[in-house]
Order: sequence, then structure tokens, then C-alpha cells
Amino acid sequence: MAELLQTPIAPWHEANGGRLVDFAGWSMPVQYGSIVAEHNATRTAAGLFDVSHMGRFSVEGPKAEAWLDGLLTRRVEGLDEGRVRYSLVCKESGGVLDDVLVGRSGPERFDLVVNASNRAKLLDWFVDHADDGARLTDHTTATAMIAAQGPKAVALVAGLADADVASLRYYQARRSGVAGVACSVSRTGYTGEDGFELVCPADEAVALWEKLLERGALACGLAARDTLRLEAGMPLYGHELTEVLNPIHAGLGFAVTFDKADGSPREFVGRHACLLAKDDGALAKRVGLLVEGKRPPREQYRVMVDGRPCGVVTSGTHSPTLGRPIAMAYVEPQFAADGTRLAVDIRGAETPAVVAPLPFYKRA
Repeated sequence: MAELLQTPIAPWHEANGGRLVDFAGWSMPVQYGSIVAEHNATRTAAGLFDVSHMGRFSVEGPKAEAWLDGLLTRRVEGLDEGRVRYSLVCKESGGVLDDVLVGRSGPERFDLVVNASNRAKLLDWFVDHADDGARLTDHTTATAMIAAQGPKAVALVAGLADADVASLRYYQARRSGVAGVACSVSRTGYTGEDGFELVCPADEAVALWEKLLERGALACGLAARDTLRLEAGMPLYGHELTEVLNPIHAGLGFAVTFDKADGSPREFVGRHACLLAKDDGALAKRVGLLVEGKRPPREQYRVMVDGRPCGVVTSGTHSPTLGRPIAMAYVEPQFAADGTRLAVDIRGAETPAVVAPLPFYKRA
């Protein structure tokens, strides 16, 4: 068995009670103590997450903009410096290879954040579609990535930053020293809360991590990150996103730009398949489910109507914020309307559920 990769902050996790698990080939802390306590700290104050396992690439060169614009579903052409966008990478069939963040950090430079489980696949994909005018570099192991999330996270980071990061709008980024460490600071996250994601040199990550903890953040693991993102209705690759599902199928049409700024057709890999999906009324739809009882549904549990299957759960948990089981699922389109009464087959028992709007939780 291959040895697990270690983030630059891994020694701290091990020394401070982090329960480490194999996640996408990385040794990652799933929790430190109570998952609910970590979840609630992020909802009410500030949670700190080591997300250094996420892949970090840069694309530079005179053709970087045009090259990425042809590979991503979201328009990159004309993106202002300092702006970040959520996008997807698709196959010609429309199947999703990954969902990514892309931001312009210079006139001819873009930075991407990709899922850890898809890093190697995307590197191969980009190499297969290489262009001499666009140079791809993998910065994952040379850097670390820390997410500070929660209603107190902005003030926490801004108090240590050299630049005015508090004035950044959602999905904006800039360079700034934070506690004396050179960082790329983006107002993004995966929890449904306000906050920042910080990318810094690997050898300075522990110092930055400890300084953020000293200011009041709570170290949180991947388990709380998952309950937070599910409450926020955010898709997870391998669950709500796969190579057999396209962005329209997943309810992510906002992240697919079919036209250029001038209104002319925009060509990108998977465009034709996504166009067909727009008009396919038979596609299953991604929905939220509020489930009765105490047992949370899990991935691949069947969604039922009148005693027959009509869909499948992709993610489920007990929501600490709502105090009840919730799930995301794909269901037949005629059963996707909010308020539709369904059931989830939980270990042989049809447990009542109702279709609910996503997200389950939205910050004030």
C-alpha cells in the first residue's frame, strides 16, 4: 500500500489529538473532539480547517486565458484580476471531471483549486489538452491551504493581515501578509459561512495555523466540514458530482456559460452535451430532503414513492443546526417539487421525507 501523503500541518494534527484517516490518499484529521462542537463553532464563531490536500495549480502564459476558457464550463475570458469563479471541468459527454475554483492573479496568470481525489486525473487531462502558450504548474506540495470559516473569521484574519482583506467581496482574492506569512487570501469557502481560504508556503503553514488558533479559532476536521457543506447544499465530488452526471443534471447551470460576452457562442469541452441536457426534461433532479426520525439516510439509500424507487440519496447526515436528518438526492423530475412527500429506505424501513429547498441553511 502506498504511503499516505502528509500536509505541512500533519505533525500538529497528530500532536494535538486529531483522528487521522485516509482521505484521497492523504492523512487528514477527520475530527479532534466532538464533530458537533466543531460544526457549531464554525456556525457561531470561527472554525479552522487544514485543506492542504486540495490541489493547487497555476496556468501562465499568453494563451492561458483562451486555453482555460476552452476547458472550463464557466467563462474565463475577461475575468478581472482578483476575481474568483466556481466552474467545472467536463468530458465531451458532459460528465463532470471535477468542480474547481479559478481566479485571475495576474495579466497572464490564473490559479486553480481542485479536489484532492481528482488532482492526478486533472493533471493528465490538462496535459492531454496542452497548449504551448499556457504553462501548467502544480503547487500542491510546495504550499499549504487553510480555511478560516465562520461569522468571526473575517475579523480574525483581518486583524493579522497587512492588506485590507476585510473589504474583499465574496469570490475575490488578493495577496497579503498574514501574521508575517505571505499568503493568497480569497473570500471563499465550503461551509456556508463567511471567511477566507489562505494559501501560503508549506514551511510557514504551522506558524500561521497556530497564530490563527491563538486568536480564537477552533481546529476542525473533515467530518464537520462535510456536515457544514451539506447543510449549505454544496455538492461533493463523488457524491452529487460524477463522470456520468453533467452540470445541468446536478443543478449547476449557473456555472455553465454558453455564450461569450458579446453574445456569440462560446466553445468549451462538453458544450454540446450540456446544451442537450438543458432541454432534457427526463433528467433526474438534485433535491434536498428533510427526513423524519433520528436515523440519517446514507449514500445510495433508495428514495421511494408509493412503494417503488424514484431516486437515490447521494449524501446524508444528522444536521446539528436543524437538529434532524437531512440529505441530498437525485429523484425523478416529477417528484422534485418542494413539499413533495417521499420516503427513504433506511435499512428496510420506509422513513417519511419531504423535498425541501436547497440550501438547508443560509447565513444571515
